[in-house]
Amino acid sequence: MSSRKAVFLLSIISLAVAAAVAQDDDPIRVDSSIVRLNVGVVDQRGRPITNLTRADFTVYEDGVKQEIASFEPSTAPFSVVMILDMSGSTLGFRQVIMLSAFRFIDALLPEDRVAVVEFYDKVNLLNDFTTNRRSIGNSLNLANGRGKTQLFKALDFSLDKLSKEKSRRKAIIVLTDGVDTAVRDKDRQFLERLSDTQISTAIKPEASDILSRVLDRSDAQGVTIYPLALPTGDPGKLAEPTLRQVAMYQAARSRLKIVADRTGGSLNAIKNLEDMVKLYSTVAAEIRTLYTVEYSPANTKRDGKWRTVRIDVTNPALISRTRQGYFAK
Repeated sequence: MSSRKAVFLLSIISLAVAAAVAQDDDPIRVDSSIVRLNVGVVDQRGRPITNLTRADFTVYEDGVKQEIASFEPSTAPFSVVMILDMSGSTLGFRQVIMLSAFRFIDALLPEDRVAVVEFYDKVNLLNDFTTNRRSIGNSLNLANGRGKTQLFKALDFSLDKLSKEKSRRKAIIVLTDGVDTAVRDKDRQFLERLSDTQISTAIKPEASDILSRVLDRSDAQGVTIYPLALPTGDPGKLAEPTLRQVAMYQAARSRLKIVADRTGGSLNAIKNLEDMVKLYSTVAAEIRTLYTVEYSPANTKRDGKWRTVRIDVTNPALISRTRQGYFAK
């Protein structure tokens, strides 16, 4: 073979390999015309109801009844991302975090796929989705770090990983005090030019680009997010907290509440470190009682407006909970 032909063949092969790699790296698109709802149902005493069928649910969007396209019972498996805050504020109780994380994994079903993500100065994938509990446990033992709190980058990263889980049911449980370093720095810069009398109501927690991105992406995939709020970073524990410190912390907690409410999850505040194991188990149990309902909206306009979602159960004595709605983008 001549050297010119060899170079030509190598060029063709290189182009083919590059195209294949590019194809593998393309993100999997989520069909935004389908709305997915993870739904919890309890009785008047708060006890979960797990034996309902598709016929027991009715979905309304902006008050208009929708046709249910698909239904999955509470026994259907989940893909779950466990996000661990390994920033400097958690150095003193890593052992409790690890114990709690192990208990959470044990409470899931064997068919549930779990990925482990840690964040501090960096966001690291410790373990990709797997049902291998030993592999997950080994990854938890590797969690370590210190430095900044990259909370919303970790959520965005986790949603990217979940997008590749295709049509599986999806949830995120994130352990953090909620004080994202980059967002807090923006809050601080904003407050610097204000007087003390303006500070308490000046920050609008929902007005954050990266928060909006996380919420829109969770809407598109139907991901339920459960924040576990650590008792660290609270300026109320300081002798003389400043008005700015209090305002920034309250905004951070409000953003965690927004994430939970918008995605249909719940914000669980850890008041004492001893509560951490219990709360992890509580969230695992809640995930295991969720139904999943999908529908294609009768209103097909993608106008960016808010659509309110409500889901009713045939038995009026039962109480259902899901996400509040979504922006039609």
